Amino acid sequence: MKRRDVMTSAVLGTALIPSFAFAQPAKAGRRGPPLLTVTGAIARTNRGPLDPALDQLMLKHKVTFDKAYTFDFATIAALPSVTIKPTLEYDEKPHTLTGPLLTDLVKVAAPNLSDSAKLLLRAIDGYALVVPLADARRYRFIVAHGLDGQPIPLGGLGPLWAVYDADRFPDMAAKPVKERFASCPWGLYHIDVQG
Repeated sequence: MKRRDVMTSAVLGTALIPSFAFAQPAKAGRRGPPLLTVTGAIARTNRGPLDPALDQLMLKHKVTFDKAYTFDFATIAALPSVTIKPTLEYDEKPHTLTGPLLTDLVKVAAPNLSDSAKLLLRAIDGYALVVPLADARRYRFIVAHGLDGQPIPLGGLGPLWAVYDADRFPDMAAKPVKERFASCPWGLYHIDVQG
């Protein structure tokens, strides 16, 4: 191969690498851009305070914090996974969802949570709701990153979705399918641990 061809291939190959790959060096244990930020009553951190210039989505959603713990896709996928098969409201068909238990994920940043703690779950579209930690445990919420064997795409229901298997709980299964997932924000990007 000629030197010019090698140089052209190298330049074009570099141009195809997503710009976020160069945005900041990966923190220890993290290999990609953060997808989920956990703030509030946490004991472990791996990032500093909200940056009003660079954390625009959080700023628009009025999120503030002095410290946080962030997760990239690989870190979330490396946690022990659970598989659930709920009937989803969007097509009323059962689907396979995979991801770690929400409580296990939160324990990484907040290992000593009290039973009375609450989790404010926030989605990229601004939807936010508080889920008591007791409910997250009872319903076995997961942070789904896989749907039917594929990563959940941004612009769909992902890349992360706080969800549970409503079909397995009589109180939820008794509701119409369209009413079972009000406490399940798709496009999850922030968790504020309260108490």
